[in-house]
Amino acid sequence: MNTLFAEEIRPHHFMRDLALGLLSEEDLAYRLPGRNPSLGELFVEMGEVQGAYTHSFATGRLDWGHRVLAPPATLTVDGLRAWFADHDVAMETALGHFTEEELQAAPIDRGGGFVVSPFPQHEIYREAVYIFYGKLSVYLRALERDAGPAWEAWVG
Repeated sequence: MNTLFAEEIRPHHFMRDLALGLLSEEDLAYRLPGRNPSLGELFVEMGEVQGAYTHSFATGRLDWGHRVLAPPATLTVDGLRAWFADHDVAMETALGHFTEEELQAAPIDRGGGFVVSPFPQHEIYREAVYIFYGKLSVYLRALERDAGPAWEAWVG
């Protein structure tokens, strides 16, 4: 057992949960001009990324087509909160099977000859989370939502 999820990943997910607390169901339907997803669809994309990474921790292979949990049938703030909570439990469970030593050694095949251990895989996942936050920041500004000092400190 290790503490990677609790100490490294859960704190980064805090900002996702903070943002959900700022939004209404109407906000989830908001769409920027062009071929951009709705805000709700952006959250679903991030959940699907989390699911692919969770699957990689469980199987040792990153499969972008694999989805651990189906998104809520109707996108609501509470539905997304519950869905992400389930994703967090699944990721914590998948990561919890590794010893501290295995976090640095167990192979995860990302494809194309790119193989990493679980610890760097989590670091790559964390980068995906912050890319999501960058996108989310644009939506929050467009909706004139102030995420406050915590968002400013963690995301900018």
